[in-house]
Amino acid sequence: MADRVHPHDSPSPTVSQIDSSDAAVAPKPSLPPDGKPVPPPGTYVIKIPKDQIYRVPPPENARRFAKYTDKKSKRSFCCCFSWFIGVLFIIALLIGIAAGVLYLVFKPKSPHYSIDHIGIKAMNLTTAVISPEFNITVKADNPNDRIGIRYETDSSAEIFFKGVKLCDGALPAFYQPPKNITVFMTPLKGNGIKLKSEDEKALVDAQTKRQVPLNVKLVAPVKIKVGSVESWKITVKIDCDVTVDQLTVQSKILSKKCNYKLDLWLFKI
Repeated sequence: MADRVHPHDSPSPTVSQIDSSDAAVAPKPSLPPDGKPVPPPGTYVIKIPKDQIYRVPPPENARRFAKYTDKKSKRSFCCCFSWFIGVLFIIALLIGIAAGVLYLVFKPKSPHYSIDHIGIKAMNLTTAVISPEFNITVKADNPNDRIGIRYETDSSAEIFFKGVKLCDGALPAFYQPPKNITVFMTPLKGNGIKLKSEDEKALVDAQTKRQVPLNVKLVAPVKIKVGSVESWKITVKIDCDVTVDQLTVQSKILSKKCNYKLDLWLFKI
């Protein structure tokens, strides 16, 4: 009797057999012209060194950075300005203390100036063009006990009649010691002064009334001397209103009033 053959008894194909058959059927991937294989599509992770990563901040961070930098620069400017003001304040304070000490030690007093005499010649009132000559005598009184006054060059002296300059000149340069009164005379000249008709008439009327008002302006650069130390140049400005009785050499002063001021650098007294 013949044996029956069951299907499950037939040998099952091995794994190697299946792989070889599948490999024969599966298509081979094609290569690009350059011969390099093309990776299949998918997701890839690329690692880059940290020193090669460049980050771009978002716009809001850029605005914050600019605002912070601006505030920092403003704070720096304010600090520098405050420091500069503080240094100026300290310097001014030291100067004030030094000036106070000097004032207490030397007790400076203001000098006094006056016009003692005015002599006029060559004043011809019959013509509209005049060339007068004046000789003025000035008295300078220095009442200080320890302070001398040195009068420098580049001074000026002018005489006016109702705003019209009649003559000009310069003051002498000299040194005035402490507790001293110095009287000096300086010549002034005018050359070809042309008077307007109304000014000529006013001058003739004043001569007739024997009351001629004149304005004398003196400007003198001086240096204050204390011992062997001299100050910087200080400008003394003297303004005197003088009335004389006549325009001659024998003229007499009827009234006078003098004011003066000092220019100390940018400060005026």
